Amino acid sequence: MPPELRTRTRDQSGIQGQGPQWVARLPREHIGFILGMLGVVMFSGTLPAMRIAVDGIDPTFVTAARAALAGIVAAACLIVLRRPYPKRSMWKRLATIAACLIVGFPLLSAFAMKIIPAIHASVIFGILPIATATAAVAIAGERPSSSFWIASAVGTCATIVFALRNGGFGALALGDLLLLASIVIVAIGYALAGRLSIDLPGWEVICWALVMMLPLSVPAAFILLPTNVTAIPMSSWGGFLYVSLISQLFAFFAWNTGLGLGGIARVGQIQLLQTFLSIWLASWVNREPIDSDVMFFSVIVVASVLVGTRMRVTRQTLPVQSST
Repeated sequence: MPPELRTRTRDQSGIQGQGPQWVARLPREHIGFILGMLGVVMFSGTLPAMRIAVDGIDPTFVTAARAALAGIVAAACLIVLRRPYPKRSMWKRLATIAACLIVGFPLLSAFAMKIIPAIHASVIFGILPIATATAAVAIAGERPSSSFWIASAVGTCATIVFALRNGGFGALALGDLLLLASIVIVAIGYALAGRLSIDLPGWEVICWALVMMLPLSVPAAFILLPTNVTAIPMSSWGGFLYVSLISQLFAFFAWNTGLGLGGIARVGQIQLLQTFLSIWLASWVNREPIDSDVMFFSVIVVASVLVGTRMRVTRQTLPVQSST
């Protein structure tokens, strides 16, 4: 393997080694799509799991405790793999990522899920890909083509129409406003994390952000600990574990790396599928009714994703930097 490819393999994984030969032969963009899809599948369980968690646990405790638990596991990963500290210039960006992905989005979405059903929230999240693409333009300097924006708009409009047909949008209630605010915040966080994942292994980005929050998240979790812990249903604890270990940590391992390899705007289009995956999960896990229109609009959304991921997106040419 050429030295420059070996360097890129090490930078993105954070582990010395060349990796499987079939992976090395794949274009970076294809690997990014695969990892992005894996991340989206894991993220799809976030809203249904959050709905279950906040049914029995206070949203503020869920936010603090998920950050604390994920941060402890993240610290263990960094220690076991003997990862060096990020460069000093990266810490400010990591702090902003932590504010978006570890505090802002989890807190707002947790309160929203106390108010509205998971299926309702899932259809609103259909606008997340275009929000992420917009953030990629503003933060990462990406320049999607007109065809990309058209494909993204088609998928977004299909999601909105789906919401209208199923009564998802009426007057904007408090839950809707909380979700819309959380979408803006998470889109900014995704763009920042994807941009930093070019210089720092994607899984390390979320790990270091979580570790940064430990001095705040651990004390907050103890202060907010419910007095009736034994009375909390096991299902709520199960939802809490999912949003802590999967949504807050391991899903980002794949997602951040995918954004760094495939491009924030382009890989972000895959999030359109998250709406319908979340709806199916909510129907199964939360036993919320599912409308027959889901299949029809799923086809439209999947088609827009396939088209959008093939459209040209101009990215800034940045040098490969060592994480040491």
